[in-house]
Amino acid sequence: MSLAVKRAHVPADPADGYRVLVDRLWPRGLAKSALALDLWAKELAPSTALRQWFGHDPARWDGFRHRYAAELDASAEHWRPLAERAARHPVTLLYAARDEQHNHALALKAYLDHWLATHGPR
Repeated sequence: MSLAVKRAHVPADPADGYRVLVDRLWPRGLAKSALALDLWAKELAPSTALRQWFGHDPARWDGFRHRYAAELDASAEHWRPLAERAARHPVTLLYAARDEQHNHALALKAYLDHWLATHGPR
């Protein structure tokens, strides 16, 4: 199983494997032609309301992760194919946020890792 997280502004590496942008909005200042991308999965991003509530405030990180997990619980049809790919091949989740410690891609990775460890393909 191989899931990684990387800022969209960091150059691609062959080790990234399948590269998936998991932001609802295109990263500012980044030309679409400049981003080596296999999939733009807008539906994996947190809802606009949740993203605005969080506002990248580290004090809201735990609450954000729980609320985002609830959103993901309701949309398995969007993330399950990606989790199943990650069970067999490297997948890199790309995000645009500047905060490398508190962002939805990290929360998504933790969610997918947990699912793979407990329910995923064997």
